[in-house]
Amino acid sequence: MDTKELKSKLFYESKHICNTTEGKVIEKADEFCEPYKDFLQKAKTEREICDLAEIKAKEAGFTEFDKNKSYFPGDKVYLKNRGKSLMLCVFGSNSLENGVKISAAHIDSPRIDLKPSPIYEDSQIALFKTHYYGGIKKYQWTTIPLSLHGKIIREDLSEIDINIGEDKDDPQFVITDLLPHLGQEQMKRKLSEGIKGEELNIVIGSRPLNVDEEETELVKLNILKILNEKYDITEKDFLRAELCLVPAFEVRDIGFDRSMIGGYGHDDRVCAYPALEAILHLENPEYTCITMLADKEEIGSDGNTGMKSLFMYYFIDEIAKENGLSAGEVLSKSTCLSADVNSAFDPTFPDVMEKKNSSYINRGIVITKYTGGGGKSGTSDASAEYMGYVINIFDKNEVRWQTGELGKVDLGGGGTVAKYIANLNVDVVDVGVPVLSMHSPFEVVSKLDVYMAFRGFYEYFKAEK
Repeated sequence: MDTKELKSKLFYESKHICNTTEGKVIEKADEFCEPYKDFLQKAKTEREICDLAEIKAKEAGFTEFDKNKSYFPGDKVYLKNRGKSLMLCVFGSNSLENGVKISAAHIDSPRIDLKPSPIYEDSQIALFKTHYYGGIKKYQWTTIPLSLHGKIIREDLSEIDINIGEDKDDPQFVITDLLPHLGQEQMKRKLSEGIKGEELNIVIGSRPLNVDEEETELVKLNILKILNEKYDITEKDFLRAELCLVPAFEVRDIGFDRSMIGGYGHDDRVCAYPALEAILHLENPEYTCITMLADKEEIGSDGNTGMKSLFMYYFIDEIAKENGLSAGEVLSKSTCLSADVNSAFDPTFPDVMEKKNSSYINRGIVITKYTGGGGKSGTSDASAEYMGYVINIFDKNEVRWQTGELGKVDLGGGGTVAKYIANLNVDVVDVGVPVLSMHSPFEVVSKLDVYMAFRGFYEYFKAEK
């Protein structure tokens, strides 16, 4: 055996999917990603994602879970939690005493939330005060078009869904910044402080209600009058509301070859969508399969709609009791793919990554054995046995995969929902799509990787234990 053959036999190297697969894979990936782009454009908040996923589930034959009903192999159910998280389940033929299969993704993304009392006027400009949500580079959010999304609860407890800035005829909003000529002092700040949290103020109007009057705050009054006439709300209703600003960019193909997708919120809709599609396409699996779409990962997964809540545990407890089992007995035999992204190697910024253990676009989904930086703090660290199980499924079914860490040892790290599922005594590993410009208002992913994520989750659901 010559050196080349020996290297081929003994070395491991992830390769560009185009180098190792037929052209049909590219066609399938492009086809799969067209509805994903539509999903990315239509559903920008956890509430909107839940609503759209519920519609898709019903169209695929899922019904709302009823704890008083008995379910049989092949039955499909979903359960919505406060409009912000969603669970879908397809019952399998194998006993629950052998566990279930779970794919879990989060559906929240970094954004700009409004403060409880947000509206103010200064120098005859009306603005919103904000409190950013999740890990962002604050300077990236200035001077870009923003849209307003969320829910307002009126005094009579009636609800209003808000979505302003996405339609071509809607107004949009913006955070202003200094021109370079006057920004000398600002540019002396550290990059992380170039824009401070209290400077993320949203411009919402500039015309006073009546220019002939001497009253103050007439621009604010005019904005509230417009909102009152359209939505029948007052300033007090903002205290009961959940409102946020997200980028109003259109989702677009990136590159002359259209090989990538640019848009807001790939983290983590780029994993949530394939995990959702995988279970929607699933028919008569051997093992009961669950896709969990959770909220609040970007702020630690706390709260009753985050992965730390007992929402999934209670559901599994209900179906376990029907079979004479406890939730613990089921979960202890269960497995999970934590569907979350990894940071793709960026050749413009190579110094933060260790090339041999980085993920790359167009090389398939990333298996992230652990996410913690430094001394691996805050991670579950998948076992060798479970890594072997997952890789074996992917290899058998020609799912292209790679491994990767989140940056260099003392620089990287990041959080996912994996550790909270592992705490339930479930075998779990992170599997997801590599992303360029993660946590920015306009992230970029490869279409081939998105398609491989779908195939990975689907083949995992179908595989034997």
